[in-house]
Amino acid sequence: MDWGKVIYIFFSLMSLTTTAGFLYEQNEIALFLAAGVNVISTILKIGVRNLLAAELLASSLVADLHLIPAFIVFTFTDNVDLAIALAIGAVVANVFSIALALIESAKTQDKEY
Repeated sequence: MDWGKVIYIFFSLMSLTTTAGFLYEQNEIALFLAAGVNVISTILKIGVRNLLAAELLASSLVADLHLIPAFIVFTFTDNVDLAIALAIGAVVANVFSIALALIESAKTQDKEY
């Protein structure tokens, strides 16, 4: 078992689920946690060298550029609707990232056999 891949996928899934948690319960702490976990996920993707590395990093950066402004908007302007809209964009980017990770994993397994 590749523990580096386990940690990488763990933070990718955690990013998606914490953002979904914010959509369920709109508060600043949930949004801060979602943004923080997503930044960690992005940092982990920087060192990845695989078939879809550029696409994985780009999707994670897109989620960062949705969650960080969402936190700023929600904290300083109390505009919950805009924060939710940005968080939905981050969820879409994270779902895309998970789909890419699954595709990459399937291609890697094909090469092993």
